[in-house]
Amino acid sequence: MKSQVVSFLIKCPDQKGLVAKITSFFYEKGFNIVSSQQYVNAIENTYFMRIRLNADGTTLSKSELESSFLELATPLKIDWSVNYDDKKQNVAIMVSHTSHNLYDLLERSKEGRLACNVKMIISNHDKLRYIAEMFNVPFHYLPVTKETKLAQESQVIDLLDANEIDLIIMARYMQILSSDFINHYPEKIINIHHSFLPAFQGANPYKKAYERGVKLIGATAHYATEDLDEGPIIEQDVKPVTHESTPTTLKRIGADIEKLVLARAVKNHLNHQIIVSGNRAIVFPEAGE
Repeated sequence: MKSQVVSFLIKCPDQKGLVAKITSFFYEKGFNIVSSQQYVNAIENTYFMRIRLNADGTTLSKSELESSFLELATPLKIDWSVNYDDKKQNVAIMVSHTSHNLYDLLERSKEGRLACNVKMIISNHDKLRYIAEMFNVPFHYLPVTKETKLAQESQVIDLLDANEIDLIIMARYMQILSSDFINHYPEKIINIHHSFLPAFQGANPYKKAYERGVKLIGATAHYATEDLDEGPIIEQDVKPVTHESTPTTLKRIGADIEKLVLARAVKNHLNHQIIVSGNRAIVFPEAGE
């Protein structure tokens, strides 16, 4: 295995000796531990670990490492995944009308602040094609109606699979995805939406928030599941506002929060910092990366 950082995400029933067994395994295989983070959920008696390793000094191949770790993992009932930093993930961005999240993600990717390859932008409107052209990213305009929804989703799936997409970002894609689509990409679709107290659904939420005189506005990024807007939450943020805020200023503040929250969520995913357990996302901090 060439010199690189290897990340393991581990989840299993909590038990004595886990840290010793896992770290000893990697030591014996010639790895140097770069960082090790752990969390125990005492309520559910579950252990979570994110461990990053420098592959300098090991002669193991990827397949040898994975088969050896499986021998350790099976008796301990470890649910695990391994990721190698020599491969950037392929990303697709889905968007409808609003441009702020799309611009932000493309800029961060171009500047190297998101370690990924943005392979395509998919939209049910042609309005934002010019942004894709600015960043030289392929743009696929796939309009959808109630009658053509399943056929359009089939086209989208074909595009995503043909380009070996690892992560789908719904950057304000204003369509409800079918259960079949979502289940095709478990824990691979990140969605962003505004989050108010109280919640305002439907068209023009900022006008409704203004009319209610809200004092907090915010945003939530989460994995998409069959239950709309109820998947495991990755990132959230809020900002206090006052009675002086107009619908226009609320919308602007909301857009700024959305950009930051979505970017953090995407970065957490790309850096392999997330373990999903039930409907909760365990998000490890960056650990000096």
